[in-house]
Amino acid sequence: MEGTKVEMGDLESSLIQIIQEHQQRAVYIQDQSDKAKKDALKTAVQVSELLVDTVNGGVQEAFTTEKHIEVEIRALISTIIRYKKQTNQWLAASHALNSVLKEIGDFENWMKTMDLDCKSINAAIRNIHQD
Repeated sequence: MEGTKVEMGDLESSLIQIIQEHQQRAVYIQDQSDKAKKDALKTAVQVSELLVDTVNGGVQEAFTTEKHIEVEIRALISTIIRYKKQTNQWLAASHALNSVLKEIGDFENWMKTMDLDCKSINAAIRNIHQD
């Protein structure tokens, strides 16, 4: 029986040792798993931040470009308004000049008519004096 007790003690201590080794391996594996999860999460956060920075960089560039285009549009609108006013002034001056030229033409025609009338009257008076 003593031999059986020794064998039982050896068996029990072997089983306890196997259980302890198993628990140590389980703890080690759990630690390794937790570390791998933390590393994966940290890497995922870094990748996410890089992606967000990349997208935000493009968005920021588009926003800046949009603001620049808006400034250029405002400048173009003010230039167009200025040119429109200047064109309207030129049109008014052109119409005024055309009117003046028309009046000069009308006056010239009136003068020619008056000249012809005066010549006709002069000829009639000469005919009367000659007779």
